[in-house]
Amino acid sequence: KNIEEVPFKAGLLVEMLKLMDEGTISIKIAKDIFPEVVLKGTSPREIIEKRGLLQITDEWEIRNVVEEVIKEETDAVEQYLKGKEKAMGYLMGQIMRKTKGKANPSLASKILKDELEKVKSASNN
Repeated sequence: KNIEEVPFKAGLLVEMLKLMDEGTISIKIAKDIFPEVVLKGTSPREIIEKRGLLQITDEWEIRNVVEEVIKEETDAVEQYLKGKEKAMGYLMGQIMRKTKGKANPSLASKILKDELEKVKSASNN
């Protein structure tokens, strides 16, 4: 498309940035919807509602997924407990996979660290 043909409106970008700032969408979701916002002039809120892309910020829901991942990925948990920091990234990846990238990353990371500390404490006793 020629730049003259793009129906982009600056207000849509502002709307998308606000959704990110509020924690309604993640940076990954913003990247996914960006082309549609810019090239089609579609409202970011309309896209995320239509596609069910709202970020999961419910702590209880994320905690359940974290607990599932810890139970399923015992090798990675073991590696983490032995000091392999890369295992944390792998576990986060599994959480994001299970939530289709919709879990709030900072909240998921915090909960994962909390849960791993519980596992560490339990294994030291």
